[in-house]
Amino acid sequence: MESGGAIAAAASARRLTQPPLQISRRSFTQILTETLQIYRKGFFQFLGLTLLVLLPSICSQLTTAFVKPPSGSNVDVLSVLAAGLAFLMFILSIVMWPVYIAGIQILTAEIARGNRLGLVAVLNEAVRFWPRVAALCIFVYGVFFLLMVFGLAIAAMSLAGGSSVLLVLVAMALLILQVWMFGRFFVNVLFWQQFAVLEKAGFIDSLRESRDLARSGRDLPWFQRPLWQGAFIASIWFAVVLAITVGAQWGTLHQYLNQLMTTQDPQALLQQMTEAQKASGFNIAAFALGAVEKILQPLVGIAFVVIFLESKLQLSSDVEPIVRTDEGDAVR
Repeated sequence: MESGGAIAAAASARRLTQPPLQISRRSFTQILTETLQIYRKGFFQFLGLTLLVLLPSICSQLTTAFVKPPSGSNVDVLSVLAAGLAFLMFILSIVMWPVYIAGIQILTAEIARGNRLGLVAVLNEAVRFWPRVAALCIFVYGVFFLLMVFGLAIAAMSLAGGSSVLLVLVAMALLILQVWMFGRFFVNVLFWQQFAVLEKAGFIDSLRESRDLARSGRDLPWFQRPLWQGAFIASIWFAVVLAITVGAQWGTLHQYLNQLMTTQDPQALLQQMTEAQKASGFNIAAFALGAVEKILQPLVGIAFVVIFLESKLQLSSDVEPIVRTDEGDAVR
């Protein structure tokens, strides 16, 4: 009996000192592959979520494009109604944005776990997070907006004081500060959506835990850290959006560039650009490519959820298991 107790105690001791389970992390290519697979499996649900914000935007654009404002001081009832409808659609699109964000997180997590949810079930769950996500959207997007305004103010100051070396040096120092602030805030809020919805964290906790996750993985290779994987995803999407925007507006941009090179008077240049924009009318190519961009946009949220779930799984695997010993056993 004593030998049996000693063997059990030794086994318990080995379990207590056993190193944590090591789970191999997905490569960046595997993350992209899983993102596409999740998007394919839930395409119609993701499309339904996209239409929540896309349809109001389409109605607003079509109303503005096909209902022209009256010339002169005459008041046209149709133009007033069209402007009111466009404004209401814009507000509706903004109101539905938090539901769209929460729905992307919920649907992606359920598909990644092997579950299938209908669009109605996703919406019922996502609506519960509207106040929290809306408040975080106002804060995050508001800070980014202020940082962009800060950058524009620095550019205006440098242009106004082009002949002053001191003013140019001050503008460069402020620009470096603005870039640092923008990058630091971008890193801190990379994963706020996932913590606010999937972890049900509060306002402050979502921001704090997002910052901690973005700065975690210091023992991993740099390309496997959540920060760099999220930055790669954001960079790829920015390149896609830039390509779609430039491709859709290439003719207009080329015309603006020619006018900028040939016109010296700023007021005449502004007038020429305004007249060219009115003459171009409704750009069908830009409208179609903008709709395609919105339909593909859930891929960004899916990729961030995949990175988030991967990082949480890795963090949980780093915790050593706790093994209780039976009463009377001794661990040496």
